[in-house]
Amino acid sequence: MRILIAGSTGTVGRQIVAQLVEQGHSVRALTRNPAATLPGAQMVVGDLTDTAGLGAALEGVDAMHLITFDGGGYEPLQTGADIVELAERAGVKRVTVLGGNADNGVEKAVRGSSLAWTVVQPVEFMANALKWAPAVRDGVVSEPFIGRRSAMVHEADIAAVAAAALTQDGHGGQVYTVTGPDVLTVADKVELLGKAIGREIRLEELTEAQARDKWAGEGLAPHIIDFLIWAYGNTPEVGYTVVPTVQDVTGKPARTFAQWCRENAQAFA
Repeated sequence: MRILIAGSTGTVGRQIVAQLVEQGHSVRALTRNPAATLPGAQMVVGDLTDTAGLGAALEGVDAMHLITFDGGGYEPLQTGADIVELAERAGVKRVTVLGGNADNGVEKAVRGSSLAWTVVQPVEFMANALKWAPAVRDGVVSEPFIGRRSAMVHEADIAAVAAAALTQDGHGGQVYTVTGPDVLTVADKVELLGKAIGREIRLEELTEAQARDKWAGEGLAPHIIDFLIWAYGNTPEVGYTVVPTVQDVTGKPARTFAQWCRENAQAFA
């Protein structure tokens, strides 16, 4: 199959590309960066916010993976209808969307299309822990709402679910919530990470105001900060409820956060 992957250099996108290449598929990796490379993939320069150049990228494509935001400021894409129209015209049969918000323009367009669509709805990414790397090196992780629970999921498992939906029959019209196998608090995550790197990490709880100041200082946009305060302070039940999607769709058990920590220990050295 020939498959186009948008968001190809992102946390999940690069995993989808790698898995599809390993499976022997012809992969086109859409990127805004002309210098980007991914092993085994044909790099195609394009931008989902400007669909003028997408027609060529879609030629001969059997399936495609979409994201719902632009690659710069993480604003919701406004070009969903145009993207879907181009895909239908090109003869694309299947599409996956990394999302989970039915009000998003891309999801709306995909759900109303003739394509066999699948929405892949992950909860918190395990890879989000990488943002702790500088703090871990200093020995102290500072976070708000440290009692919050999360069924966080390995990015490779999100990709595996998407890859299955892109290449196999039977996934059309499905919304797949994707979680890991365990429910963890922030304290649990810090403890597991400490075990993986072989040293103790102290956890410090921030107030909401302190968290806002910290994230603003890191350059996060106000709407992203508001989202984080909502997601961490009022985590919806779906965010901490383990479901067997990874096992059911891929036939393999979901990876644990302890496994992720061992795989990425060097990033915290």
